[in-house]
Amino acid sequence: MAIQLLSFDEALKLSERYGKRHLLLGNGFSIACKPDIFAYASLFEEAKKSMSTELAALFEALDTQDFEMVVRSLQHAAIVAGLYRPQDADLENTLRVDSEKLKTDLIRAVAGRHPPRLNEIADERYFSCRTFLSHFVSEQADGKIYTMNYDLLLYWALMHEEEDPKSRIALRHDDGFRKDQTDFDAPYVEWQGEGAARGQNIHYLHGALHLFDAGHQLQKYTWVNTGKALVDQASEALQHNLFPVFVAEGDSRSKLTKIQHSAYLHHNFKSFAGICQGSKGGTSLFVYGHSFGPNDAHVLDLIGTGKIVHVFVSLHGDPDRAENKRIRRRVEQLARFRPQMFPPLKIDFFDAASAKVWG
Repeated sequence: MAIQLLSFDEALKLSERYGKRHLLLGNGFSIACKPDIFAYASLFEEAKKSMSTELAALFEALDTQDFEMVVRSLQHAAIVAGLYRPQDADLENTLRVDSEKLKTDLIRAVAGRHPPRLNEIADERYFSCRTFLSHFVSEQADGKIYTMNYDLLLYWALMHEEEDPKSRIALRHDDGFRKDQTDFDAPYVEWQGEGAARGQNIHYLHGALHLFDAGHQLQKYTWVNTGKALVDQASEALQHNLFPVFVAEGDSRSKLTKIQHSAYLHHNFKSFAGICQGSKGGTSLFVYGHSFGPNDAHVLDLIGTGKIVHVFVSLHGDPDRAENKRIRRRVEQLARFRPQMFPPLKIDFFDAASAKVWG
């Protein structure tokens, strides 16, 4: 069935009737900036360089380049092998080890394909991105941004200051990280827990390339403290088998389990659950660049079961192409999750290109 596709400006206008406006970003945010880098096909080609013959063959057999789908297949296969071949513990163990290796391959692929320097993206593109973000986090917009992406693009855009003062956009952003209170000269900043993160309005729901779990603290690598590019710092850490905080599990339940075992990730998840419960004057949520796949149901279902009044979802290209129809069905399914005692969920779709996120 044909739908009316709003422009981003029209969607913003409709959202003005509500007290709060928040943003959830999917991989389309990064693909819109660097499609040659952040599309699954590109990441697969990077990861394939160090991939075992069996793993490469599995991608081919499943006819996919989706890492999470293959991780999920390996995890399920390990369960099946344990039940059908309990005497063959080596097979079950191999499948589980390969699922973990594939998650590591994904991390290395993101780091390996990532633009090494923030100045590889033109100032004009940052200006467009910051204009887009200003509708959610600025002096005039007291919202929050949630992202499921691992890369540095959101962080770079938030930290970027345009050289032309006439076009400078003031963004109000806080990711909850502060200087280490016991070591002010440390080359990192640390997340100091929920108590110190009350003003946090930037949330990495699935971790990110510049966030590392040091055991006793969660550290964020910064350029300011070291003068070294973040991608270089992340790559050096990977060479020493230190891995960033990533949620790359293959299915929604496994992702939620990983999230619940990290104080930082769980805080971000609870924050999203909180905004889904609405606020005085009503709450609207913009979702940009997300495919609404079942592997992220732990986050997306909160939209349907909560009290958010209005959700605006981006569609890329023809709204009647197969992928967009699937997104539409999934979003409309969320509305059916809504308890009868809560306000019904209003749904509108907007043209992703009209948001001009990266110009």
